[in-house]
Amino acid sequence: MKSNVSDHLNLVQCIYIDACAMCVAEVSDFRDLDCIRSRVEHEGLSFLTIILPTFATDLERAVTTGFIDSTAFKNFKKVGPIPAFLQGMVSLIFDRETGRFLDEKSPEDISVVLDAIRQICLAFKKIELPCTSARTYKAILRFIEIEHDFSKFSLSTADTDDFYSVSAVLWSSLASSIVLADCSPRHGPGATSEGASGNQKYQWSEWNDRLEPYFPLVDSGYPLGLPSYSKELERTTIMSVASERPVRVVLVPKTLKSPRVIAIEPCCQMFVQQGIRDRIYSALESSCWSKGHVNFRDQTINQELAITGSSTGQLATIDLSDASDRVPRDLALGMFRCNPPLQEAIDACRSTKALLPTGEILQPLNKFASMGSALCFPIEAMYFYTVCVVALLRARSLSFTASNIYKVSRDIYVYGDDLIVPSTNATIVLDYLQKYNCKVNANKTFVSGSFRESCGIDAYAGLPVTPVYLRHEFPENVRQHGSVISWVATANLFYKRGFWNTASFMRNRIEELVGPLPYVSEKSPVVGHISYLGYQSVERWNGSLHSFEIKGYVPEPVYRPDVLEGYGALLKCFKRLESVFTDSDTDESLQTVKSSYALERIISRIADTDARHLERSALRGAVAYKRRWAPALN
Repeated sequence: MKSNVSDHLNLVQCIYIDACAMCVAEVSDFRDLDCIRSRVEHEGLSFLTIILPTFATDLERAVTTGFIDSTAFKNFKKVGPIPAFLQGMVSLIFDRETGRFLDEKSPEDISVVLDAIRQICLAFKKIELPCTSARTYKAILRFIEIEHDFSKFSLSTADTDDFYSVSAVLWSSLASSIVLADCSPRHGPGATSEGASGNQKYQWSEWNDRLEPYFPLVDSGYPLGLPSYSKELERTTIMSVASERPVRVVLVPKTLKSPRVIAIEPCCQMFVQQGIRDRIYSALESSCWSKGHVNFRDQTINQELAITGSSTGQLATIDLSDASDRVPRDLALGMFRCNPPLQEAIDACRSTKALLPTGEILQPLNKFASMGSALCFPIEAMYFYTVCVVALLRARSLSFTASNIYKVSRDIYVYGDDLIVPSTNATIVLDYLQKYNCKVNANKTFVSGSFRESCGIDAYAGLPVTPVYLRHEFPENVRQHGSVISWVATANLFYKRGFWNTASFMRNRIEELVGPLPYVSEKSPVVGHISYLGYQSVERWNGSLHSFEIKGYVPEPVYRPDVLEGYGALLKCFKRLESVFTDSDTDESLQTVKSSYALERIISRIADTDARHLERSALRGAVAYKRRWAPALN
């Protein structure tokens, strides 16, 4: 731990020096670094992961309002109206005497300073470390409280009618186009409530009786049928409603301030959910009512609009807290009432009870679904989109006609819980979202000013100010392959931003552990450094592949023995024939994603092409690397 703290402090120092150079701040005595060292010594890592990010949040608010509020920076000493910490940078955009924006500063100058300060303050915000037991317990309590709050939630008859009137126009044709027979259930890559993974998912031990009218076991679970005497039927238990397995609520790292709460679905429920989700995705992406406005695979639309909104001020970015857990079941299902079989099938594959980490069973669940359900993301997006349309119609005093609904929907963009609406109507949209049980995250919602944030892009006055986040601590040994890959990728991101000292420090530290790494192209699968001077020339020509190759560490899945036979093996082969990789699955640069969850997706796709897939399966979340020749340009 001491070694990691030392690495963190050295890394902060490098980031600080690079940030000062970026904005030409006068900080010759480096008192800010002394402050960081002292507070980390007394407060621990929480200063870097929790307290420093609050500095960035307060700064964003000050930039939005044009002045530093007296309540801002409460965790830091002040010199007049501005904080003593980072005052050399803050004073470049705020007056030391009044705390107001310096009028002579251009948006470009402000964005450079804002970018530098945010990079210092946010670098450690998303490092994947377990929260304290107190924060974990608080997250569980919040999950329970949100569920209990549904008993207090009610809408007036008029508001309910408004929702269903708009929903009928937006989603009737979409819902009617989805035929259950066309839904092809499949397994997802994630964990399951019963702990089945890999090939074990294809050996059904449980199948919920509620699914039988819509997705029977001998048709969906085994699409090619089964003889009545098969051992597969003997080992499968049809679960009654009372005996159904609950979703398993777990906590996964998000930030040290609070973990992320997800609900892991039973295998048969997730299997069916995936099939319905695929059809909903296709319908939403092709419907004239939602195409380009409700997105699932392309974040660039929201990202570009966030940049535009920060420049023009005409678009507001909205973020919701606990979004998945606040969507009411009845209203969510009501969006599909024009197609009763689909509506009933969606409800049948929705879990109705949850097993908490405390061992308590929470039932019945009034939310539609928690994060973890395959249907959570598309249906919450439809719900938020509908509420926003209702709000804009009311804000503009328009009748609920199809033409008016279409007109206002052109001003709304939804990606999960990231929403973009016109700034002029944002206040009433926020009111309506809260009326319909949503909770607006005030710290990440921006209506006025020149700062916007959506889908991982932060922007000020049309310029990106998105920081690089450290996701993993420095690896303790060479066998921590994921951390090694993450550090190399993060160093490359700092390099691309012009943080030369930071990139050099991280590269030197990782090479002390694993040895020299090559310079590679951004698209090369080899783990290595990128450089504007080009990639290393130590390579060979592969005459068979007609390409240059470079030798280095290449990420690979970690396999375990997992033999699958019989009808389960036939089911898996059948599903593999159905699968098609789209361009959207591979739209991310390998160097960009090696340090994030997307690396796991890439590794999963590699595993999915494994010729020995009936003999072994890839361990979820595990990655290794092997030193071999690989394409220099991929």
